[in-house]
Amino acid sequence: MRNLTLENIAKACGGKLCGKDTGAKATCVVIDSRKMEIGGVFIATKGERVDGHSFIPGMEEAGAIGVVCENVPAQCGIPYILVKDSLQALKDIAEFYRQQLDIPVIGITGSVGKTSTKEMIAGVLSEKFHVLKTEGNFNNEVGLPLTILRIRDEHEAAVVEMGISDFGEMRRLSKVARPDICVMTNIGQCHLENLGTREGILKAKSEIFDYMNPKGNVFVNGDDDMLIRVNTKHGNKPVHFGFQPENEIYASDIINRGLSGSEAVFHIGKEVFPVKVPLPGEHMIYNALAATAVGKSLGLSKEQIQKGIGDVQAVGGRSNVMVLTDYTLIDDCYNANPVSMRAAIDLLSMGLGRKVAVLGDMFELGDRECELHREVGAYAAEKGIDVIVCTGLLSKHMYEGVCEAKKEMLSAAGKKEVYYFETRDEMLKELPEILKAGDNVLVKASHGMHFEEVVSFLNK
Repeated sequence: MRNLTLENIAKACGGKLCGKDTGAKATCVVIDSRKMEIGGVFIATKGERVDGHSFIPGMEEAGAIGVVCENVPAQCGIPYILVKDSLQALKDIAEFYRQQLDIPVIGITGSVGKTSTKEMIAGVLSEKFHVLKTEGNFNNEVGLPLTILRIRDEHEAAVVEMGISDFGEMRRLSKVARPDICVMTNIGQCHLENLGTREGILKAKSEIFDYMNPKGNVFVNGDDDMLIRVNTKHGNKPVHFGFQPENEIYASDIINRGLSGSEAVFHIGKEVFPVKVPLPGEHMIYNALAATAVGKSLGLSKEQIQKGIGDVQAVGGRSNVMVLTDYTLIDDCYNANPVSMRAAIDLLSMGLGRKVAVLGDMFELGDRECELHREVGAYAAEKGIDVIVCTGLLSKHMYEGVCEAKKEMLSAAGKKEVYYFETRDEMLKELPEILKAGDNVLVKASHGMHFEEVVSFLNK
């Protein structure tokens, strides 16, 4: 890792180095002691359940060359760096390391679709570069620095997801990542509890520009009514992508292939070429357009872009279509907000055969949470979803929205086609009786509802 000696680490995070620095460069920087490698540095952080300081005694045997900690360790046979705040030190060290790198870093933010857009961009760029990308949900003030610290000499580009829930967070993330390219997917209704309004969300997300490369590029969804407000940054005019021909990069002649994906013609200036998007849903075309924009800016050919998009695979828990023995399952249980709920319902509506939505609570919606749940229920009814299963305390309002919008959802036999359960376990007991062989089943809720257990139940 470039220039990550203990002396430089101590300077970067304003810590006091205790012990002799051999001048060796760290091979890794971790906060999980189980991931220590020979020659690495361990940052002891205090979590809700575990205090990393308790693992310091084992770090010498694990091969570490040093540790970063908030307290003088009782047992430590290797140098240590004392700091006031280990988590802040993690960000400071990652920021220092980022500035030693000379590869393009692509930062992705937005209310919905960050992960699938990250996968699409990484897939396209992999046709030309050795790419590092965010793993899992490592997109916050702990995950992002750890992602930056995973970049090695062999990497030629990095695609990082940047997620926030409050003002100021994105600015701190931008300070660490210092993106060369910024991509904004959309501005929806998420984290309203802290950000208040969509205007507040846009303001908070726009902090990504605070530390971006002044010579970098900005790509935004030009069909989003909030993102068209994004102004010129550092003298560079944002480039827009979308379905409307007014965008600099746009899609036309879209053919919906249902759950098998879609086809479209992409336009970049005078260059026009067909693209097959293997993942279903209109939003995946937007993701492919974003990847096209980034790919072209980094010199990829249309053939490389076409292949990169065509080879992308879904991530578990995020619009992942699974063809099971009895059902076609849309696993979208990682998280949920009103925008992503509507997108998932749209996706379900493409299925051939009976369509079943198994929906749960959406969290962090602030004062309008009841109204927003009711609106999602009404939307599902209006889209003609055959069976709607609502689960959770907040989803009682979703259930009411369904019933209000489509009172005729009682079959001729009098059997309900809309169901409500207070808990996930109650729902799982009844779900086998609700479903039929051949159903298309969407599973979606906020992560805290643990609907991955519903997916596991159906995938037995």
